Amino acid sequence: MDIYAVVLVLCLEVSLAVFGVVQSQLITDGMTLVSEGGTFELGFFSPGSSNKRYLGVWYKNIPIQTVVWVANRNNPINDSTGILTLNSTGNLVLSQNDTVVWSTASLRKPESPEALLLDSGNLVVRDKKDPNSDAYLWQSFDYPCDTFLPGMKFGWDLRTGLNRRITAWKSPDDPATGDFSWGMVLNSYPDAYMMLGNQKFYRAGPWNGLRPTGSPQLKDNPLFHFEFVQNKNEVYFMYNLKNKSVISRQVLNQTIKARQRFVWIEDDKVWRPYASVPLDLCDSYDLCGPYGICVISGSPVCQCLTGFRPKSPEAWDSMDWSKGCVRKKPLSCEDKLKDGFVTFGGLKLPDTEHSWLDEAMNLEQCREKCLNNCSCMAYTNSDIRGKGSGCALWLGDLVDIRQFAAGGQDLNVRMSASELEADGNSKKVGVMVAVIATVSIATVTAALILGWRYTQKGSKLKRDRSIRVDHGESQVDDMDLPFFDLLSIAAATCDFSIDNKIGEGGFGPVYMGRLKDGIEIAVKRLSANSGQGLTEFKNEVKLIAKLQHRNLVRLLGCCLQGEEKMLVYEYMPNGSLDSFIFDENKGKLLDWSKRFHIILGIARGLIYLHQDSRLRIIHRDLKASNVLLDKDMNSKISDFGMARIFGDQNEVNTKRIVGTYGYMAPEYATDGLFSVKSDVFSFGVLVLEIISGKRSRGYYDPNHSHNLIGHAWKCWKEGKPAELIDSSMQDSCFLSQILHCIHLSLLCVQQHPEDRPRMSCALLMFLSETQLPEPKQPGYFGNASVEAYSCTGKQELSSTNEITITLIEPR
Repeated sequence: MDIYAVVLVLCLEVSLAVFGVVQSQLITDGMTLVSEGGTFELGFFSPGSSNKRYLGVWYKNIPIQTVVWVANRNNPINDSTGILTLNSTGNLVLSQNDTVVWSTASLRKPESPEALLLDSGNLVVRDKKDPNSDAYLWQSFDYPCDTFLPGMKFGWDLRTGLNRRITAWKSPDDPATGDFSWGMVLNSYPDAYMMLGNQKFYRAGPWNGLRPTGSPQLKDNPLFHFEFVQNKNEVYFMYNLKNKSVISRQVLNQTIKARQRFVWIEDDKVWRPYASVPLDLCDSYDLCGPYGICVISGSPVCQCLTGFRPKSPEAWDSMDWSKGCVRKKPLSCEDKLKDGFVTFGGLKLPDTEHSWLDEAMNLEQCREKCLNNCSCMAYTNSDIRGKGSGCALWLGDLVDIRQFAAGGQDLNVRMSASELEADGNSKKVGVMVAVIATVSIATVTAALILGWRYTQKGSKLKRDRSIRVDHGESQVDDMDLPFFDLLSIAAATCDFSIDNKIGEGGFGPVYMGRLKDGIEIAVKRLSANSGQGLTEFKNEVKLIAKLQHRNLVRLLGCCLQGEEKMLVYEYMPNGSLDSFIFDENKGKLLDWSKRFHIILGIARGLIYLHQDSRLRIIHRDLKASNVLLDKDMNSKISDFGMARIFGDQNEVNTKRIVGTYGYMAPEYATDGLFSVKSDVFSFGVLVLEIISGKRSRGYYDPNHSHNLIGHAWKCWKEGKPAELIDSSMQDSCFLSQILHCIHLSLLCVQQHPEDRPRMSCALLMFLSETQLPEPKQPGYFGNASVEAYSCTGKQELSSTNEITITLIEPR
């Protein structure tokens, strides 16, 4: 310890301030670190009536102590013995009685580390010998608490998987992580949500070039200016003050469930509220249900869009609007090119969870794109500046819409030709104008969609040149795949009874059924609102019909009749893998030997797809919900709607990116490049999920903002990989084998495809005890649904229904 540090320790009773921390220097309770301009101060404090001690940052010259950041918010110190130091690796360490309470993780080891508190309120660690003074090794702005400060980025660093989200204090006396949060979600058209637990509470709306569409009141003002950045490296929102003498902050408040902006009024010595959201009842998330619109001046506030009616009139009349609205005249995919659009003005755009974005398209191209996709329900410009540009599509039900008296945005909503004709081609209703599609084509039959010639007779489909129809099935000679008629499937599933429903995916609902001969089946029924469509249906039929392997789900047949499109599979009595590994109770049924057996089965299935089948196939959507378990817990890969036949190339580029955030390899998600190594990356993520019992999509840890891959890498680099292991396996752990599998999973998720092993090599490494190479840094591609679990198991936000992204094109 140097002489300066000794002096500091001897003067604990005196309040001292320092302006920087260097290696081995101490900050103890009673001392503070002050920013160069004297704006902010870091030190130990006790909030409200609490006696607990926390290390935090507050405004130095404001008499009302206003804390903007807390280091050890979830791990308080019980007395005044806390000590903050900066070690030789460039990490800040907060300890009490030689026990580490909190610490940082620097990006690299510096030659001469120092910690500074900037006048922005940002606590940073940097290398004094680095000529770039802004090259921070670590910064508190990357790990915000309840306060959003000027210059702070709110959103994602896609290069590292870092998610800068705001989380409220539990109470004014307790800065611990509450269950009220605000975060950017990486939908194709990014959106920001306030969450109460795992439920959406308020949505800001996507950025339209000027502001979030749910905040038309956010205009140029004398106080601050704001910006939104979206590129392949980052997606974030930021604001900066125009007048540096103004002091303003945004705070997420758990008690009143609101995000408030305050401005400090020096003359009155008070924080004065400047703005707050949610604004009113219409800001309540999805208040009016699908295709409902909230109008705050209306009576009632919830109304149906023109062309729609309440789904449940009785509930609607009793002011229960949650079921929303349904079309007066249904859409038909066969007549999609006859459809048109109604333009609604002054709106907060719908939830973008199932959206698609192309910033290069114009509005007419956008309209054509939507019209040609049966799943597309609405479109608009993604940027309304000037004459407008960019294309945003909604692929499913439109939810969480409100209308503003001023501001808002136009949205073009799909309508059937019959509905438009009934209302009149140029009829105006308030702000709504009908626009008739000009293209008309003949009805496309389901048989032609599959590429085979069929005629429909009675209730059964028959192939031309064949009159064979046995027990509701017609044989497809060249594929040896039966066609089931609708009546036989309806009878097998008790008319698609809710009691027979066993799941729901991006494709649509799945039902269990029993044929007349006693064979149990699983029926996947294409939903009209699915983000997937006929292309995926056709793709799956053609591919899986030619695949036979014990670790692949077997397709028994399909049904194409009228509007119905269904796939019939062998029934898997134990359901999907995600229902076990992410369930606290069912997860206990899977000891390590069972999980290892499942991992090996998945690996063998992928090896068959990649090199042993007649077709070389890349799955492109491997995830826990697409792995099914038979009665003996054997794993079987399912859902080949996104799969692609692969030739002799090592790599292929596509403009049509499909898959699920959290599992997609970075080169595929950002540049559309896919290969067998893309599946290897997804497999590595899946292995981490099986071992940890945590979802990659939406992983959350209170101590950092990494996704599951980033957390695994952090644990590995810190020599603590055992922290990843699911607590339900502790009684049955074969620790060395599990650690071997963690090591191998990190090899599979390395950033560069050429560094990842092929599946055949991966299987050999799983089964051997040979020493593995040291993994390189993984690809930290961010998730779409954000942070959900901690290493210790606390759930903040998750989705049990992972949606497959089907139409994303790189920009």
